[in-house]
Amino acid sequence: MIGEVLRDIFEENTELYEKILEIRIKRAWGVVLGDMVLQYTRNLYVKDQVLYVSLTSSVLRNELTLCRDRLVKSLNDYARSAVIKEIVIR
Repeated sequence: MIGEVLRDIFEENTELYEKILEIRIKRAWGVVLGDMVLQYTRNLYVKDQVLYVSLTSSVLRNELTLCRDRLVKSLNDYARSAVIKEIVIR
């Protein structure tokens, strides 16, 4: 019953559903990559299915750039939806 009501709400308001998925991706960043990476993360946002990440460590930036495809899959798996298609690491 509650699931049906929520499904109806999300079908009528896709923007709300997309925002919830973006929040899941932001949460996934900390869960999937851990506290160490989170402490070097300055800014994190999603726009047009692209996750933009600003990091304070150039070494970490290089390491994560090398495994972007795997990160996209892991973050989407955590969110249980294909929220992002690409990651831009700055």
